[in-house]
Amino acid sequence: MRSTPLVASFAFVLALLTWLLLNGLNINSARYDSQLQALGDFNRFERGMTREVLTARAGLSRNYDGLVQMVNAYDDALTRLRDTVGLDPEQTGAIDVLSARAGRQESLIERFKSRNALLQNSFAYFGLFSDKLAESGSRPVVTAASALAAAMLRLTLDTSDAAARQVEDRLEELAQLQTPPAEQDSVHALLTHGQMLHDLLPDIDTILKTLVADSNNREQDAMLAVILKRQLAARASARKTRLLQYITSLLLLTGIIYFGMLLRKRAVTLRRRATFEHAIANISMLFINSSNERIATDVEMALHQLAGYIGADRAYFACVAGTTVHTYRWSRDGIAFEPGWPERVLSLAPRFDAGEDGIVYIPKVNGSHPHDMMSLLAEAGVSGWLCITAPYGSRDGILGFDAVRGDALTYWSEVSLFRMAFDAIGNAIGRARLEGEKERLQASLQQARRMETIGTFASGIAHNFNNIVGAILGYAEMADARVPSGSRPAASLAEIRRAGERARQLVEQILSFGRRGEGRRERVCVKTLVDETRSLLAASLPSHVKFEVSETAEMAVVTGEPAQLQQVILNLCNNAAQAMKEPGRIELNIETYELAKPLPVGRSEVGPGHFTVISVADPGPGMDEATLERIFEPFFTTRPDGNGLGLATVREIVEQHGGAVAVQSKPDAGTRFDIWLPSGEPDVPAQCGHDPVLRGAGETVLVIDTDRRRLLRHEEILAALGYEPVGFTRLAEATAACRAAHARFDVALVCHLPGGSSLDLAAALHDAAPALPIILAAPSARDLAMPSLKTSGITELVHHPLVSVELAGALARSLVASVRSGRLRRAAGAF
Repeated sequence: MRSTPLVASFAFVLALLTWLLLNGLNINSARYDSQLQALGDFNRFERGMTREVLTARAGLSRNYDGLVQMVNAYDDALTRLRDTVGLDPEQTGAIDVLSARAGRQESLIERFKSRNALLQNSFAYFGLFSDKLAESGSRPVVTAASALAAAMLRLTLDTSDAAARQVEDRLEELAQLQTPPAEQDSVHALLTHGQMLHDLLPDIDTILKTLVADSNNREQDAMLAVILKRQLAARASARKTRLLQYITSLLLLTGIIYFGMLLRKRAVTLRRRATFEHAIANISMLFINSSNERIATDVEMALHQLAGYIGADRAYFACVAGTTVHTYRWSRDGIAFEPGWPERVLSLAPRFDAGEDGIVYIPKVNGSHPHDMMSLLAEAGVSGWLCITAPYGSRDGILGFDAVRGDALTYWSEVSLFRMAFDAIGNAIGRARLEGEKERLQASLQQARRMETIGTFASGIAHNFNNIVGAILGYAEMADARVPSGSRPAASLAEIRRAGERARQLVEQILSFGRRGEGRRERVCVKTLVDETRSLLAASLPSHVKFEVSETAEMAVVTGEPAQLQQVILNLCNNAAQAMKEPGRIELNIETYELAKPLPVGRSEVGPGHFTVISVADPGPGMDEATLERIFEPFFTTRPDGNGLGLATVREIVEQHGGAVAVQSKPDAGTRFDIWLPSGEPDVPAQCGHDPVLRGAGETVLVIDTDRRRLLRHEEILAALGYEPVGFTRLAEATAACRAAHARFDVALVCHLPGGSSLDLAAALHDAAPALPIILAAPSARDLAMPSLKTSGITELVHHPLVSVELAGALARSLVASVRSGRLRRAAGAF
């Protein structure tokens, strides 16, 4: 579509030149020459016809061949003249006049030819008989014949009426004579031919006079005038056309010179553009080979090269990554940047009209008004400004060039090419940032792999240790049931149980560190969680460390696993206490925030949404930058007796809950950990505390455990809780008992089996007794997905080793649910 005007212009110029050429050639001049030649031939042949007629009249021509040729040539000249006229009405009219004249001339000639033939014949006979009568013996006949011959000669020379009467008188005299009989025939023939000559001579003379009279040049002159008029007009038009050709040639020459200058200017522009694009290509190649450590140096080098094309004294690139502004600068020697420049350009550039291409180009800055935006540039010492902003209306990056020493920037119409430079630099910086992120992710991946290896190794140890802890807790509970309350053995058993609980927490910590996955989440009231943690810390914190809670958000609620979240707080508080060598206090603070946009926290980003922040601060010795970089690495510790798993476990648990950990610490300035956790609406009730210990009323509990000793211990715990346990070590025996008596068992307890076959046992038992509630005892719920639990018929989960309080609550809830479902089945059967 762009070439349409060019093609139309070329066609117009070509048509104009063709028209001027045709008009300048005066192609009608040949036609006018032919007309003049035909008209000349017409005149010449007309005079020739007159000459031939006079010759024939004088009797000098023996035939009319010459006259006929002249007539034919005369007609041919008229035909040629008519053929060259064309559609000119004036010439056509003149030709018609000449045609009429030619017709009259030819008609007269035909009359002359017929009359002259008779005349010549009569003249011959008249002379013959005159000579014969002149030899007559009758003198009167001779005299009369001679007188008639003389009068006829006079009539031949003069055809006037007098001469004709004289001939007529002589004819009468001759006719009245008495001629001899021998000469009467001659006299009669002479009288006949004499009378014929008397009649023909005046008629022929009249024809000749008319022919001569019509041979004037009036019509030819009129035709000649018309031809000359057209010829002169054509010549005048040709002269004007040649003048127009000259003017058009001058205009074309001017246009050629103009377009030549444009082409030259365009060539210079293209050469400059090619040089600039070559520089951009070199810069891109420089960035391709640039490392993350050299990116700043390479960007400054690119800014130096680009500034030379626009005549800038300063060049800079600024971009925003998250909440951080990264700037890269270059300036000539002796030229410094104003304070806050170019950071202020990020907010200043959107105030200018950058157009669709996002480029602000002001070759010369004139700050005419104090409140004018130009004045803001003038105040920064900028006399010329080129700013390329990020595309699509984004304000995350700018590429700027300032003229400071000179009056203005070098004017260049191809400033849009700097968009390529912006993209090249922006992509290079983005690539460097991505490479840094890639290195960080690779480090995280390596850490995750190390933790996975450690977790696999630790899980095996934890499962074996869990069996030992289960035996300790089980026998402690059974012994406690036979010891009087308040006695010294009861107190000792309580300490054993407390140590077993702490050991089980350690097992859970190892398992949660080594395994990743979604466990059973519930809504947790943070205040209740902190209160429970406070009671646990009261016995474990050193005497010189005080623990204070500042509850500014009492109704904060988070979704997660209470044990894991409590472990996070315990680990942070224990680390803080171990770091404090002098008396002090640990402060725990709870606050809620609502984020409208993502916020960088530690190595992650949180938000938008509602968040609860649990802060743990201590006035300890603090940490330097090197230590802060490694505190979350597994097995990294600054204490000889530390294991290096506490903070690593904290971050893993928090990130699995969708949160983040932030650390603020400086040497001799204390340390503060901020735990960001996604929170729910405060008006939604949360699960706080544990179910009270409920005792059974003799309900029958089916127990499956492949280990005979553990099975006996589980039966004793169930019996102590008021239930009647029926134990099985084989699945086939248990399923057979269920099928034999469906109503015998009220609930089933499937204990943990190493290797993950507990779910298979529960599924098989569920197939045998679909209505039987099943409780699964497992050391951790992380590896158990809800769909598989539902498919296996499991209604409750308890920790393994068994704890009386937790088991009693699960049994009570299962029995209540079983009673409700039974009522519904009976009600449905009634209908």
